[in-house]
Amino acid sequence: MCAAEERLDDPITDFSRRRVSVDGVVKTVYVAGSGPAVVLMPEMPGISPDVLRFARWVRDAGFTVHVPSLFGADGAVPTAEAGVEVVRRACVSAEFRAFAGGGTSPVTAWLRGLARLAHTACGGPGVGAVGLCFTGNFALAMALEPAVVAPVVNHPSLPLDDPGGLELGDEDARAVRDRVERDGLKVLAYRFDNDRWCTGARFAAYRALLGDAFDGRVLPGGCARTDPPPFFREAVGTPHSVVTAHLVDEAGHPTLRARDEILAFLTERLDGR
Repeated sequence: MCAAEERLDDPITDFSRRRVSVDGVVKTVYVAGSGPAVVLMPEMPGISPDVLRFARWVRDAGFTVHVPSLFGADGAVPTAEAGVEVVRRACVSAEFRAFAGGGTSPVTAWLRGLARLAHTACGGPGVGAVGLCFTGNFALAMALEPAVVAPVVNHPSLPLDDPGGLELGDEDARAVRDRVERDGLKVLAYRFDNDRWCTGARFAAYRALLGDAFDGRVLPGGCARTDPPPFFREAVGTPHSVVTAHLVDEAGHPTLRARDEILAFLTERLDGR
């Protein structure tokens, strides 16, 4: 497939488009598949074709994937100029806490409500939560909801101004640690070793909070896709998105193995296979 074909917008015609209300706040959620629920949150600057490719892999692994629209243009290829504008708007939005000292992003309360609704609808032992980039740590904050039993934290970039920060309020951090001790919660995480948006200091902070329950896996940045979409090439400027924009879809490639490990983690925690 040529680069031009890879970078077409995705019409998202194989998902049902739902308007979901949680505590009076309504957002669009794209849903596909059957089986236990997995909430897949988009990375900046939105629900890109690469995010949807990963959502389809989750669907095809035997899950009902829920992709909430949180920012950006749904299905659009992430261009540099439009992507930077989306980041700007998100950084001043009341829903997000992009910088140190802000605590947990308020939007995670809505996402926990989505997880409860999805668990009721889909059944099973619980819900998976997969965060990416700007939403990476949201998967951990969602674990405050008892239905969330399989959090996956991919290259979390918040807070943007504190490489060792977790974008998690103190009370919420204690509550997540309590779930680890009480429920045996496990957290899977990924980053590239030379990612300037998600550094070793951030993974060290996760391990300090969660101990051995935190399984942080680091891939060599040299294996990242070298021709990602324009936003990642021009604005992000570093290997970053392990299973989306910087994934190399070749058998045996480290990023494709990471995808398979995430699907196996979800299967083990949600389906018992």
